[in-house]
Amino acid sequence: MQPKIMMKKKSISASKASLVLFLCQMISALDVPLDLSQPPTITQQSPKDYIVDPRENIVIQCEAKGKPPPSFSWTRNGTHFDIDKDAQVTMKPNSGTLVINIMNGGKAEAYEGVYQCTARNERGAAISNNIVIRPSRSPLWTKEKLEPNQVREGDSLVLHCRPPVGLPPPIIFWMDNAFQRLPQSERVSQGLNGDLYFSNVQPEDTREDYICYARFNHTQTIQQKQPISVKVFSMDSLNDTIAANLSDTDIYGARPVTERQPVLLTPTGSTSTKVELRGNVLLLECIAAGLPTPVIRWIKEGGELPANRTFFENFKKTLKITDVSEADSGNYKCIARNTLGSAHHVISVTVKAAPYWITAPRNLVLSPGEDGTLICRANGNPKPSISWLANGVPIAIAPEDPSRKVDGDTIIFSQVQERSSAVYQCNASNEYGYLLANAFVNVLAEPPRILTPANKLYQVIADSPALLDCAYFGSPKPEIEWFKGVKGSILRGSEYIFHDNGTLEIPVAQKDSTGAYTCVARNKLGKIQNEVQLEIKDPTVIIKQPEYKVIQRYGQVSFECIIKHDSTLLPTVIWLKDNDELPDDERFLVGKDNLTIMNVTDKDDGTYTCIVNTTLDSVSASAVLTVVARPNPPFDLELTGQLERSVELSWIPGDENNSPITNFVIEYEDGLHEPGVWHYQTEVPGTQTTVQLKLSPYVNYSFRVIAVNEIGRSQPSEPSEQYLTKSANPDENPSNVQGIGSEPDNLVITWESLKGFQSNGPGLQYKVSWRQKDVDDEWTSVIVANVSKYIVSGTPTFVPYEIKVQALNDLGYAPEPSEVIGHSGEDLPMVAPGNVQVHVINSTLAKVHWDPVPLKTVRGHLQGYKVYYWKVQSLSRRSRRHVEKKILTFRGNKTFGMLPGLEPYSTYKLNVRVANGKGEGPASPDKVFRTPEGVPSSPSFLKITNPTLDSLTLEWGSPTHPNGVLTSYILKFQPINNTHELGPLVEIRIPANESSLILKNLNYSTRYKFYFNAQTSVGSGNQITEEAVTIMDEAMASRQVDIATQGWFIGLMCAVALLILILLIVCFIRRNKGGKYPVKEKEDAHADPEIQPMKEDDGTFGEYRLFSFVSSAPF
Repeated sequence: MQPKIMMKKKSISASKASLVLFLCQMISALDVPLDLSQPPTITQQSPKDYIVDPRENIVIQCEAKGKPPPSFSWTRNGTHFDIDKDAQVTMKPNSGTLVINIMNGGKAEAYEGVYQCTARNERGAAISNNIVIRPSRSPLWTKEKLEPNQVREGDSLVLHCRPPVGLPPPIIFWMDNAFQRLPQSERVSQGLNGDLYFSNVQPEDTREDYICYARFNHTQTIQQKQPISVKVFSMDSLNDTIAANLSDTDIYGARPVTERQPVLLTPTGSTSTKVELRGNVLLLECIAAGLPTPVIRWIKEGGELPANRTFFENFKKTLKITDVSEADSGNYKCIARNTLGSAHHVISVTVKAAPYWITAPRNLVLSPGEDGTLICRANGNPKPSISWLANGVPIAIAPEDPSRKVDGDTIIFSQVQERSSAVYQCNASNEYGYLLANAFVNVLAEPPRILTPANKLYQVIADSPALLDCAYFGSPKPEIEWFKGVKGSILRGSEYIFHDNGTLEIPVAQKDSTGAYTCVARNKLGKIQNEVQLEIKDPTVIIKQPEYKVIQRYGQVSFECIIKHDSTLLPTVIWLKDNDELPDDERFLVGKDNLTIMNVTDKDDGTYTCIVNTTLDSVSASAVLTVVARPNPPFDLELTGQLERSVELSWIPGDENNSPITNFVIEYEDGLHEPGVWHYQTEVPGTQTTVQLKLSPYVNYSFRVIAVNEIGRSQPSEPSEQYLTKSANPDENPSNVQGIGSEPDNLVITWESLKGFQSNGPGLQYKVSWRQKDVDDEWTSVIVANVSKYIVSGTPTFVPYEIKVQALNDLGYAPEPSEVIGHSGEDLPMVAPGNVQVHVINSTLAKVHWDPVPLKTVRGHLQGYKVYYWKVQSLSRRSRRHVEKKILTFRGNKTFGMLPGLEPYSTYKLNVRVANGKGEGPASPDKVFRTPEGVPSSPSFLKITNPTLDSLTLEWGSPTHPNGVLTSYILKFQPINNTHELGPLVEIRIPANESSLILKNLNYSTRYKFYFNAQTSVGSGNQITEEAVTIMDEAMASRQVDIATQGWFIGLMCAVALLILILLIVCFIRRNKGGKYPVKEKEDAHADPEIQPMKEDDGTFGEYRLFSFVSSAPF
């Protein structure tokens, strides 16, 4: 069973495999080398029960080894078989195998019998098992007259096969004339004896070609029984003519089909017995008749059915227990049950046993004068008897050997001599079979010899067992010792295991186990040694294993398999899918350390395994690839429980494609009103496959289902069958009914029409009703076709109406509709607002007031009041601009409003109008108002020109928006030193009619900052700033040049520069240690002098001089 894990790692070292091989070799650890004298040993023989094909030559195998090579002879049926006298029989050269030539005229039946082979040399004789030769047989079916089976529906039936007795028994199966196997089920099944059992017959069982076939595998032939006819009569359709031609026995009387409780067809009775041999497969069978078809259950009385060995076959009619033992004996009960009752049968099982080995005799190699034993112990049921033979002759009549003593199942040897060499046979037999084993006693005197090649190299993975061979032989049996290195001491201790066959095992080999190991074998006749080499390698490890992946269909996926291995080993990487080779598909790309699958499809789903093999170890890691996709569409839509207003829809989900279905969306099509258009109906959880749907009358429904998972929506299912619901009165009336006049003398009534399926029937129309509100009028009604508008003409201007619209069809009216209020058409308002007043709040804001108009004069829905206003003239300028009117709307019945965004020092006009849904009424008389002065905008420009040693010339432009009468300009300036610190601030007021100014008595070579703005009577406007520098004095510049050329000045400057560099380094170090240094930012020096504190005069600036200015125009 595949473990349900995302990833799996497996490691099998070659050392562990060697350990298994070594344990198998221990049985023959002291095989006598073939260059030494030894009695014969049978190495190959045919099976005890040997069924041969009568059309082919018979080959009876008998192979043996020995020194000198053995000769062979045969007995047949207990007497000598002289092959020289039979021309059809030959013996293979250097072999005891017989070949009986059948293909050249021989007959296999003539050579049936019990054969036994004897292999003999000067040291003894070994014999084979008794080999029973039987040719296979596949006889034809005996001819028989088969009467048609006429059976009543519901009765049981058994069709007998009765195949011919073949050797071996044939395999039975039932087919029809078209060579198709007949379907089997709980109701119809084949028994162990080959018969076909019907628990109850049904009309579909009627046919004339029930054919039983017997397949003889040995001869590869199939025999066919004559077809059997079965006719099932249903009493409902049985006519009088057929009844007259059938006897009561044939049809059991004309009674209707009735249900019956179970009756066992096989085995019969209430109990039976069964004997099975140990190790075989136990098969127990119960087949029952009954209607309804019975269900079979098995129990073991007083115990449990054995776990892991119990299987149920043939629809639980057969109980199968594998590898039975004596513990499986007991009573097994089968119970057949249906709704009417039950029947049971108890099978008493006894497990017998043919002989089986407890201790089989093993070859003995002894040196002269040694002692030894041959032990032959077997068990069985009944207990087998033990008999001994010597060289194929019962030991009682065999030549005597004074060194031999027989004690039941043991032969004891004492002080053996070379003449004691022989082959002994142990025979353990009971009524169910026998065991025969050959074991020789070989008396030799041989010094030790080591059979393992010298300097053999063993390579083992670290932390795995290391097995160093020292295969040896000697008589007496040598003693084995191991040493490490050339002059190492003998190996002892728990870290080593010394095996009887000479092998040294290091259970957990480490790197320090590397080196040379010496094996020493010694007996009384001599001593020999052999050296082998051991190398320890690093294990192969997958350091990046493939990981579980989920990928959408047609995507790309990669599995990594990055390995680390011993540098002296060459790894090979193999990828498997589901423990099989990768598909032969170019989409699978195997890289050095990865596997990539392109354009993934559903069939790529599975477990991918990376296997890394070296000559010493193998590791693997697996990961699962799950391919997900949108679900397949549902299918088999079915409508049930059809009612006038509901139906039940069921479906079968399609494959979810490894992503669970979260919900199903149900859509419908109205084939009567909107064919081909699908609408959303509802949705249900993904675990639900049925839904009750609400329906509307007079709709020809078809439904389809869409499955949804995390990947997306499936294709829609095939549509269901159509279902046309009956017509009915409309359930609802039109919605969104409104009455709004389009002209002063009409009323337009509109509504949203019902959709097709809302009509509930043919002939959909609307009854439109209206009457004037608050007037004692009757309803006026009209019935219109399936439209959505009706116009009532000749109405008064803007009066309220009560309106209702009711749906009706050929079957009647919808429920009484609710009423809505509408109005006839609007006309333009008749009067303008009066008493318009304006209150100027400041230079940019004014408030306007008006009296509301009477509502009757509005003649419509009052939308609000609109204020039209525009600037007539700017009082600070003589130029006139294009008049641009602005409109402010004040919603509802408001009687005042604010006018923002006015320009200062300007003349404005305004008027007010009332508005309704039709439009605006007449304007009120224009109202004139003026805004006061404001502060001006900043001067349009400021330029500084003509710099000299002590003067600068300033030029400026007047403000773009004076916003009043300019009274003056304000100039402020201050010097800036080399560290960007500001000096004293000087302020000058300049007449408004000036446009330039010369500043004198300034310091030479000094930067000045200037701040300039205009003023009205209201205040100062925004300022602009500029900076300028006076030029350097020529004499000072000359002196500076002279000093700069002096050597002492140059040296001083260099020293100052070096000192500054040192200070900078110290500051940098201290800053890195967390020190903080206040730095006067340049931006501080350029801040507005109005908001910065003045720095006290510290002598940075020279003495302030009086200055004068020269105006470009007289005051």
